[in-house]
Amino acid sequence: MRVLVTGAAGFIGFALARRLLARGDVVIGVDNCNAYYQVSLKRDRLAELAAAGGNRFAFHELDFADSAALDAALDGTRIDRIVHLGAQAGVRYSLENPQVYVASNLAGHVNLLELARHRGVEHMVYASSSSVYGGNTKLPFAVEDRVDHPVSLYAATKRADELMSETYAHLFALPLTGLRFFTVYGPWGRPDMMLWNFTRRILADEPIPVFGHGEMHRDFTYIDDIIAGVEAALDHAPVNDGAQKAGGSVKPHALYNIGNSRSEHLMKVVGLLEETCGKKAVIDFLPMQPGDVPATYADISAIQRDLGYAPTTSIEVGVPSFVRWYRDYHGV
Repeated sequence: MRVLVTGAAGFIGFALARRLLARGDVVIGVDNCNAYYQVSLKRDRLAELAAAGGNRFAFHELDFADSAALDAALDGTRIDRIVHLGAQAGVRYSLENPQVYVASNLAGHVNLLELARHRGVEHMVYASSSSVYGGNTKLPFAVEDRVDHPVSLYAATKRADELMSETYAHLFALPLTGLRFFTVYGPWGRPDMMLWNFTRRILADEPIPVFGHGEMHRDFTYIDDIIAGVEAALDHAPVNDGAQKAGGSVKPHALYNIGNSRSEHLMKVVGLLEETCGKKAVIDFLPMQPGDVPATYADISAIQRDLGYAPTTSIEVGVPSFVRWYRDYHGV
């Protein structure tokens, strides 16, 4: 199978591309390698993919929000399926740079929908986010819940992606699956996320900023479990049979939560980091940040039922695994 993976230099895109190459697929990667976080990490991921894939891995450094550039780069390239993981990430960053989110997460998503439509792609899987649940207080979050009260622009763009995808499934019978990711972490992770930031600071004896005065809960999901779910989704396109899919569509469009289905107290994770780093953290307790939510917790019954998804990695295993990788990568 020939799979286009956007965000191939990013955390989840890299991990998925590596998995697809390992099983023998051809991967066409797209990423603009922007400087939202250190570009050297993205280059190192791409080097790993090139070494693993050989001539079964092709990479195009471009901005998929530029439809002309995207079409030109992929002209003549056969694509069977798409996994659209590229996006401008980050809840807090969206408060400062809204136009970047409009270009990447809205215009960019439409460009991939158009590409899938005109190429007759068999299936497109795309990244949504647990942030779409916004101010919901009912836990765990289920795909049947209303999601029309986003608390950040990032969340609003991800919900808009789901709505645009529903339109394309309706108008063009394009098979689509949206995955609402819950706090993904693990080796090769993102420097802007909590685990990386806290590990760096603890090892450097710097204070760690703990928002919400530590009274926050997150459904931390290890990267290997996430990739198992993305792979299962990619291999099972929704059928255009008029039956209701996960998320409520009667078109070939499914929505799934993809998490660990355990909401962990933030301070428990801090304790695991301290234990693995061999150092006590200096904690700077701070109020809740604008755009943040106090808790996330995934109801994964739909993806378990339809795709057999079953996460296996607890934070007691996953957090030390990340810290070991981090220390090895940085030589600290």
